[in-house]
Amino acid sequence: MQNLMLHDILYTQLDPMTMTWCATAKVRASHCDIKKTTTCLAAPQIAYNQRQQQRAGVRLLLQALLKRLDIVDRLDESNFPYRLTHSQYYVCFSHTNCNNKNATRMLNDIEKSDIPYVKVAVVISRHRASGIDIEVNAVKWQVAKRFYHPKELAILQALPMIQRNSAIRWLWQIKESFIKIHQYTLAQGLGMDYSAIIYDLLNQPIETLPLLTLTDDKTNYQISVISSQQTVIVY
Repeated sequence: MQNLMLHDILYTQLDPMTMTWCATAKVRASHCDIKKTTTCLAAPQIAYNQRQQQRAGVRLLLQALLKRLDIVDRLDESNFPYRLTHSQYYVCFSHTNCNNKNATRMLNDIEKSDIPYVKVAVVISRHRASGIDIEVNAVKWQVAKRFYHPKELAILQALPMIQRNSAIRWLWQIKESFIKIHQYTLAQGLGMDYSAIIYDLLNQPIETLPLLTLTDDKTNYQISVISSQQTVIVY
């Protein structure tokens, strides 16, 4: 197992009443570990190792968050949604490759001593199952047209390009978070109608606020956006 290191950790309390917290970070393996585990490996194995790094990274971040909150507990992964064994906090993870690098580009970066990293995020809550999604890549309009609800597409189609691209990505992350909460299939979750919150998102200075929180009246869930971390949480 690689020696993973967390960098740039951000802890955010979302709701003190329900003890809902999230944390985001970058996770890297040491240069020596990466060189050792990528030398002479085929691209599929490198990709597999990266997935393992992501899986270990989110759990390392969870431990950092629990330590920050003075919670001594362990993760129960026997059922979904995940929960902590004793305190029964709900737990949800997200991770993403920075800059969407493939295995070949990773090898090139390692040779140049540019150590690749992934971004990881976790949310815990005592209230109910919550969802989180961290995303660094844009979502293409062609993808939205394939999966999004017709009411959403009607609104998005009429927006200026910059606003449309921003709204498409935030909607994608909201949908991904609800998929994790309710265990929808991907197509089912992406096809849900969240058109009512599009203007709420667009009418807020998301990019300049450290934390934006909206209420989705249709589902009675809170939606928080941490723009600097490219993260959306639904709780």
